[in-house]
Amino acid sequence: MVALRSGRTSAQTGMTCSIDPTAEGIKQLRSLTRQLRTIGNPQETLAMIEAALGPQMVSISGVPASTHFARVMVAADFRMKRLAMNLEQPPIAGLPNYLSLVPATRTGMQNMLPRWWLAPQYEPLLTDPDGLSWELRGQGVQCLTEEEFVQQDGTRQATGRAGAAATKWANNMTARFDELAAKDSVFGQLRNVMDLAVVAALIEKEDLRSRAGVDLPYLTHDGTVMQFCEPTRVNSQTSFLKKGQNWVISASGGVQIYPWEIADKRATAESLVPVRAEALRQGPGWWWN
Repeated sequence: MVALRSGRTSAQTGMTCSIDPTAEGIKQLRSLTRQLRTIGNPQETLAMIEAALGPQMVSISGVPASTHFARVMVAADFRMKRLAMNLEQPPIAGLPNYLSLVPATRTGMQNMLPRWWLAPQYEPLLTDPDGLSWELRGQGVQCLTEEEFVQQDGTRQATGRAGAAATKWANNMTARFDELAAKDSVFGQLRNVMDLAVVAALIEKEDLRSRAGVDLPYLTHDGTVMQFCEPTRVNSQTSFLKKGQNWVISASGGVQIYPWEIADKRATAESLVPVRAEALRQGPGWWWN
């Protein structure tokens, strides 16, 4: 229901979430790291870093923050960061954490911080000549990355560039996503909400409700959507790398879904004609494959 009700507005805003440190937190962290000469007692130092960085803020757009849709996006982003920063062991083999990929030649806090986010990855949608049958194709989810430049006041600016280690981790996350989703339900749910967002955008863009002669009032406005507590912040957690003197402080990222961009890409196939014919032969009612 959330996807359908957000189908029209998603054309302008997309559906996104992000978990990010505040500018003040990064500024305090920079001040702290300038005073550190060695990591000292790792646990004490990590506690100092977490206190300096403070809570990270959760931002959500395109869907109500109190819905399950929003919670799935935030949970997937949170879990992705924990896997990247070696705060949680992956449930599959072959997915090393980002810290293990960082070269040992850099020390201290860098001006460049990696950012990862999860986004849709589809092949052009397949449709029949009448535009009444549609097929989603492709893996559905990919991990993207770029470096952000940390300015003196703690604000971050996108660079449009990606570091080698962060890119390697993102590519591995994408390649292993199907396997990961089979073991960790939050990633499987993320792919589901992405699919639903694309379908909802397609329904709006192609005016499929009018063409099919259905109204769907319960799904589009009458039905009650279950509400949850809105996620607003999470505590910062840090991890360090025992490789030379290098240690990574934090990572930011999120989930970005722009379903109308996906709905714009399509290919026509006669193979979908018998699929719709079979659905019609079975009589009125819902049919989903």
